[in-house]
Amino acid sequence: MSTIRYLDHFEPSAFDLIIVGAGFYGATIAERAAELGKRVLVLDRRPHIGGNAYSENESETGIEVHKYGAHLFHTPNEAVWNYLNRFTSFTDYKHRVYTSLRGQVYSMPINLGTICQFFGRQMSPDDARRLVAEQAAEMADRIPSNLEEKAISLIGRPLYEAFIRGYTAKQWQTDPRDLPEYIITRLPVRYNFDNRYFNDRFEGLPVDGYTAIFEKMLSSPNISVALKTDYFALRDTIPKTIPVVYTGAIDRFFDFSHGELGWRTIDFETEVLHTGDFQGTAVMNYADESIPFTRILEFRHFNPERDYQTDKTVVVKEYSRSASKLDEPYYPINTPSDKEKYLKYKQMSENEGNVFFGGRLGTYRYLDMHQAIGAALKSFESEIAPRLKAQQE
Repeated sequence: MSTIRYLDHFEPSAFDLIIVGAGFYGATIAERAAELGKRVLVLDRRPHIGGNAYSENESETGIEVHKYGAHLFHTPNEAVWNYLNRFTSFTDYKHRVYTSLRGQVYSMPINLGTICQFFGRQMSPDDARRLVAEQAAEMADRIPSNLEEKAISLIGRPLYEAFIRGYTAKQWQTDPRDLPEYIITRLPVRYNFDNRYFNDRFEGLPVDGYTAIFEKMLSSPNISVALKTDYFALRDTIPKTIPVVYTGAIDRFFDFSHGELGWRTIDFETEVLHTGDFQGTAVMNYADESIPFTRILEFRHFNPERDYQTDKTVVVKEYSRSASKLDEPYYPINTPSDKEKYLKYKQMSENEGNVFFGGRLGTYRYLDMHQAIGAALKSFESEIAPRLKAQQE
């Protein structure tokens, strides 16, 4: 049972640190500050802790559902892994993804099995490398300047056109030629039959679910949490002497003074189906651009060790689109125009002496969970802890 101290009414001046956002970045800072004996107030406009990593059990089936899309924990960072293991243990889940294309199912990310199946013949690793190199030759020695060019340089045009172009256009609601090249580098290409999605040394899912992690991280008596609370409605009541960690959208913080940054959001369509297994795997991508959704999640497959009922299952279709001011911004699109705007906001943020910007929204960066935790730990040690300690002097 949660021991979090929830507040409906509070006086901002009673705290040593105020954190806007109860996701992994904010919760990590809160936990670290509380360990120093500091009084911490965490604000979140949502009715729950956990940010986008929040999970809950679906009422009809009891199956744990990640409310804001699939969250798969993985990291190469042993320090982050050890830190999070203070609050949870992990299953041995290894993420594997499949892609539907023109009525066929392929393994994803692209590996030797995908290549052999797509081109309809058995190939050795060297055969596949030579074929892909031939198909990528159109890039010659040119340095890729966008996602499309980077993808072609990695896998050639046929594989790019089949598996990447349509899915990416749906996912980002942006022409791949207008997206930064680094996005595609997150997806490995393998010349063996390894179909594990991530390469990281550490991987798994929290044994008791994601929300249980946050309940432990925020359980210190030095931490208070105010939900359904809009930071901007009370910003003027916060004394300037109290440090603020802000993990919301940076363009919103500055009232969109340099224009709106491009964000992608997701609409979720959840169904309870009367079958024990709908698709046989946790994630099925849909690469055909004519299919409006990007993927279907079946959450029972994330936790095969649990004793879920066998006559019903929960599936979630994801529809990606550009976000408006009224939507939840999930992912920064980061077109050249966005980069130009963000640099202006970043310069403004550097003049906010007692406000620290962090997290995916606050830094306009595509951060995985482990990267958000790592960035929070680093920021706490280098910036926030020294500021809090200085308060005592």
